[in-house]
Amino acid sequence: MIYKVYFQEIPDEIPVRERTKSIYVEATSEAEVRKKIIDRHYNIEFIHPLDDNHLAYEQQNSDFQLENV
Repeated sequence: MIYKVYFQEIPDEIPVRERTKSIYVEATSEAEVRKKIIDRHYNIEFIHPLDDNHLAYEQQNSDFQLENV
């Protein structure tokens, strides 16, 4: 399954919507996603599993790139 991870790059800052970024990670569970990106020290806001329709929509975006972790 593909998960969309919303995060802030600086873990000590209060989350601000304008600085929220996202990445796409393939994993079997939310816990596995967290394990895969723990070394990046992100302030994770939300991990969203993408169903087939949502994934198809996201793939139309030119910024879509599956993280290789």
